[in-house]
Amino acid sequence: MTKEQSFVAADHIDLDPFISSRTRERTLNAAIVQANISEGFEEYLEIFDAFYADDIEVSSETVEEPIRGKERVRSLLFNFLVPLHVMAEIGGLLISIRQIAIPGDIASETHSAWTLDLVGVSGRTCTVTWRALRKWSGSRVVYEHHYDEQQNGGPLTTDDLSFDGAKADALSTIQ
Repeated sequence: MTKEQSFVAADHIDLDPFISSRTRERTLNAAIVQANISEGFEEYLEIFDAFYADDIEVSSETVEEPIRGKERVRSLLFNFLVPLHVMAEIGGLLISIRQIAIPGDIASETHSAWTLDLVGVSGRTCTVTWRALRKWSGSRVVYEHHYDEQQNGGPLTTDDLSFDGAKADALSTIQ
């Protein structure tokens, strides 16, 4: 079964700058929220490719130097998404993400508040929140800054995941 794309390509939006950046932001955020990491990480990379400029710059309060260039940012995104996908698909981790738009008054800038909830099979939870500032040039994000990052609940461990079934399947295959 193939999954239909749930986002609109950013190139097809042509409105005045203020409305245009808000529309693109809503479309990008909806695509991120609707994607399902337990089904795969590839959709997130497709979203990134569709909405971010080749010369993207990403920064954060927790990182000293900004990361520049689509390939470098894509590599970091890949390294973040693959373990999440494995923990969700095989380890039973429940993952949900949501966002709230933050009003702004600069045409090419958008702000949003994000919440990532991770719930282990043990019932333990970890919630990560942050805010994102995006600067748009035409139909692409050229700058993204994460700030006000917070974590509620400790990091989840292997005790919070269910890899026992995967180990049993692997052992039965070997024997």
